[in-house]
Amino acid sequence: MKLARHEKIIELIRQYDIDTQEELAARLNQAGFKVTQATVSRDIRALKLTKVTVKDGKSRYAILDHGSSELGDKYSRVLKDAVSSMDTGQNLVVVKTVTGMAMAVATALDALKWPEILGCIAGDDTIICACKTSEQAVSVVKKLNEIVGS
Repeated sequence: MKLARHEKIIELIRQYDIDTQEELAARLNQAGFKVTQATVSRDIRALKLTKVTVKDGKSRYAILDHGSSELGDKYSRVLKDAVSSMDTGQNLVVVKTVTGMAMAVATALDALKWPEILGCIAGDDTIICACKTSEQAVSVVKKLNEIVGS
């Protein structure tokens, strides 16, 4: 049960901007896991979740996918330094980069392991990211803007 709950927490953290233990507990309860705030607090420590500040100054829980903030910082820097613009077209996200940087940015996007992104194709200065829905494409652009500071 604990493993299933931890997997659900990771899924919820990736899917929603959750900023409190109470909100996480409510979402877990909605998903059929009967938990208290104390249980959620222990799970957060066990999963080594961290709070990050997003663009509007609010904070949310986040998962460091690679277990290393250095690696996360490297990808964040690539995104900040190389992305020049983003736009959506239905369920596709088009990311324009500095010439020659599309492959590095696509690698960073893949490393984020966002469930909305089905996959990325990179050229020299353009990346096409396929998302499941047009709403998720808009969400991906919003999340990327938070990272790159646009």
